[in-house]
Amino acid sequence: MKKIAVFASGSGSNAERLVDFFKTRTDAKVTMIVCNKPEAGVVSRAHRLRIPLVLISKRSFYESDSLLYTLKQEGVDAILLAGFLWLIPDYLIAAYPDRMLNLHPALLPAYGGKGMYGHKVHEAVIANSEKKSGISIHLVNAEYDKGRLLAQFETPIEIGETVESLSEKIHQLEYTHLPEVVAEWVRTL
Repeated sequence: MKKIAVFASGSGSNAERLVDFFKTRTDAKVTMIVCNKPEAGVVSRAHRLRIPLVLISKRSFYESDSLLYTLKQEGVDAILLAGFLWLIPDYLIAAYPDRMLNLHPALLPAYGGKGMYGHKVHEAVIANSEKKSGISIHLVNAEYDKGRLLAQFETPIEIGETVESLSEKIHQLEYTHLPEVVAEWVRTL
């Protein structure tokens, strides 16, 4: 069974869906949640779901390999970034080559890169009068949102679309497609 660590900085709704999805499966399981914000909603979700939580500081993340040690001690095979906002350091990328995925709330390569996350992405998509948006699931490399794409799913943007309504559409795409893409990816590891 493959062990997955989910890295999250926000509410953790995708982390919870992944925990639930893999709960009864025999191929993979979410065994750890890593968070960089003690006040984030994912912290309380991890406690409620009884999933081990590792809180990290910017200093420990970038200036030591203590997180890598913890991941290896726990036998983590794969990492999924689900709303995690920090650039992944080289030591983690080297330790998990092609075993780290990111979920991005836009159709990459558009609306990717540093500072493009959450509502900021949706605001830019709407401001540019795009006809569609969606999600991208890609491998992680040393640059924000530049890793090889594994899957994209799109949704139309309606006349009068708001940041909130587009955000809800994007969340529905994530909830529908992310678990299956992760399950398929894990089978290749």
